Amino acid sequence: MLDLAIIGGGPAGLTAGLYATRGGLKDVVMFEMGMPGGQITGSSEIENYPGQEKVMSGLDLMQSWPEQAMKFGLKHEMKKITSVVKNDDIFTLTSEDGNTFESKAVLLATGSVPRRAGFKGEDEFFGRGISTCATCDGFFYKGKEVAVIGGGDSALEEAVYLSKICSKVYLVHRRDTYRAAPSTIEHMKNTQNIEEVTNVDVEEVYGDMSGVTGLKVKSKIDGAIKDLEVPGVFVFVGRDVLNESIKNDDGSFICDTDKQGQVVVDLKMRTSLPGLYAAGDVRIDAAKQVVCAAGDGATAAVDIIEFLG
Repeated sequence: MLDLAIIGGGPAGLTAGLYATRGGLKDVVMFEMGMPGGQITGSSEIENYPGQEKVMSGLDLMQSWPEQAMKFGLKHEMKKITSVVKNDDIFTLTSEDGNTFESKAVLLATGSVPRRAGFKGEDEFFGRGISTCATCDGFFYKGKEVAVIGGGDSALEEAVYLSKICSKVYLVHRRDTYRAAPSTIEHMKNTQNIEEVTNVDVEEVYGDMSGVTGLKVKSKIDGAIKDLEVPGVFVFVGRDVLNESIKNDDGSFICDTDKQGQVVVDLKMRTSLPGLYAAGDVRIDAAKQVVCAAGDGATAAVDIIEFLG
């Protein structure tokens, strides 16, 4: 019987494991199929993590986290958890290979992944000029022109954010209307250095060994090709929440979620199901920053220790 099962090995899961084991929990297992560290390990440059003055890669930033957590007793199982069920006060976790594990508490720290737009060059230049995080990477384009792809709240909000850093922001959208809140649309339209490029399809993002140098868009009206020479492209076409493990057979969830499938939590990372916690990008209103996910993990672990006490 485990005290705590952690599903996911990113900043939230690792920090929770560190705090839980150092706080006295004896049997804590982190289930993570790949190398612990999370999505941030794919980032080429990190310069906004507190206490790290030097610019480093995400892989370098996360390198010592698993070792530190495991020093206090966190165990790592390279298994994918496919279902979580609670009967009475015990959770049963089932892995993809059919093994089962029982635990007194569960922390879901599986995160979410940016949805790909599917244009030519997206995979080739992802992390080398194509980004899905303006807060993370916007500063690298200070005083330069960039493009934002998308038409929802996130795209417009990030375009406005980037407009304060960059000399110009092209807002590229396949329609001429937006799926954002009226106040967000108004704010964007009143921002002088945002240029709307609407009713277009992204043909390709191109570049060289140094990274992105531009993107081409095709008009849906007359087929004309427009070339935007920018070193940075930010893609905001939605995110997929990694919540499959907490789904019931009928497609519903074992705890409350919002319309996007993000897990509803309180300030202590508690879900609507006692003993089940969620931290990091899988939860509602997540800032999608490493430092915030780590804070979530610590917050959850502290309350889990009290819950099990």
